[in-house]
Amino acid sequence: MRLGLFLVSPRWPGRTDGEALAETVRLAQLADRLGLDDVWLAEHHFVSYGVCPSAVTLAGHLLAATTRVGVGTAVSVLPVTHPVALAEQAAMLDQLAPGRFVLGVGRGGPWRELVVQGGGTERFARGFGEELDALLGAWRGATVAGPGPVLPFPEVAVVPRPATPGGPPVRAAATSDGTVDLAADRDLPLLLGMHADDAERAGMVRRWSDRTGHAGAHVGVGIAHVADTRAEAQRAVRDALPGWLGPGLAGHVRADGAPRTLRDPVAYTDLLCRLHPVGTADDLAERLGETVAATGLEHLALMVQTTGDPARTTATVEALAELRGRTSVP
Repeated sequence: MRLGLFLVSPRWPGRTDGEALAETVRLAQLADRLGLDDVWLAEHHFVSYGVCPSAVTLAGHLLAATTRVGVGTAVSVLPVTHPVALAEQAAMLDQLAPGRFVLGVGRGGPWRELVVQGGGTERFARGFGEELDALLGAWRGATVAGPGPVLPFPEVAVVPRPATPGGPPVRAAATSDGTVDLAADRDLPLLLGMHADDAERAGMVRRWSDRTGHAGAHVGVGIAHVADTRAEAQRAVRDALPGWLGPGLAGHVRADGAPRTLRDPVAYTDLLCRLHPVGTADDLAERLGETVAATGLEHLALMVQTTGDPARTTATVEALAELRGRTSVP
């Protein structure tokens, strides 16, 4: 099993943006020292849910601040950047830290960044396949062009070239069968989110394998929190997490101005506690083993900032590292 951290850079109530980012750096360096496999960086815009608006920028900082741990984006949002610009940045990181950077990409949500700094709602709705082709094409040929219809652009040469032949590894976030198919058709392994249960994730993995004819190096995202008893761990997360989720999730505004139904932060916290390892260290090992057995996933990235308490977060990272030390890498 490969184990990593999912770092959202949450701004907990009463904290500053600088404190949120500094905690992300601290946890990445802790993962580096303790032998975890990687850290994955979330990207959000205009909300306190996460204060990292450029996962690839933060990845560059963390690659310089660590020595061995892998660094991935989960995800860089394609409709709010140009895929060739993202390919340039990823190629540069691949040159500076060969073999350590993974580019996770996704469509994101139908939020106002689409019209403020992105390609608009049309590109969000219909452009993901073109964006993936432009991104991959920027590394796989001497030049790349966008024939359209959603994302036309003239032929250009991408500089620098990546150090890894064909470019750094790419993972595609998927929450629907359509996106699974787009990823599978390009042989891109999946990033599977924390809201999906094991059965749903297993179905996406099977669909991807049926379409490609082979297994893939997919990554599943979840949460984790460790305490002396299961009741203590569950209580700590249920007491704290809604206080961050509530204002963070409420900050999302639809690009089309339409009203939206807000996810209930208490109910969402309860769901996450049921789906993911929140309990003792033994509970952690058992629950992760169940997920691996049910889904076929052998690579998990866990959000450990579930209470806003750095000491509790550190204890959870240490428990994950101990578990990682008892398992072999496939």
